[in-house]
Amino acid sequence: MDFFSSMNVSSSALSAERTRMNLISSNLANASSTRTPEGGPYKRKDAVFSATPLEGSFNRAFNDATAQQVRQVEITRIVEDQSPPRLQYDPGHPDANEQGYVAMPNVNVVEEMADMITATRAYEANVTAVQAAKSMALKTLEIGK
Repeated sequence: MDFFSSMNVSSSALSAERTRMNLISSNLANASSTRTPEGGPYKRKDAVFSATPLEGSFNRAFNDATAQQVRQVEITRIVEDQSPPRLQYDPGHPDANEQGYVAMPNVNVVEEMADMITATRAYEANVTAVQAAKSMALKTLEIGK
């Protein structure tokens, strides 16, 4: 595995976690949105991650056992939560049904905050990995002095 493979793996994880954080932000921002262009309340969105083989010229050229085990993060798709909307009694709301209930988004703020903390920690861990790889490269260059 070459030096840049570790950087590519970490950068793919940084990109995936950034997308996840954007989805969490969207979920939190729309936690009270009762109308969408599709009709009905906002539906919570989540990213599906998958581990895909790291493709690179070095890996293709040597195709060793280590290179075959290196995986990067890829967002396979973004899915909408299919759980039913939460019904809240508010007869004065413009979107209330005949019984006075409003269909609210299926966003749990506590769950979203926990997901945000997890995404933040994963992002920080990958930043640390990139910094460690950069430091190792700099130390390697100093060997020749």
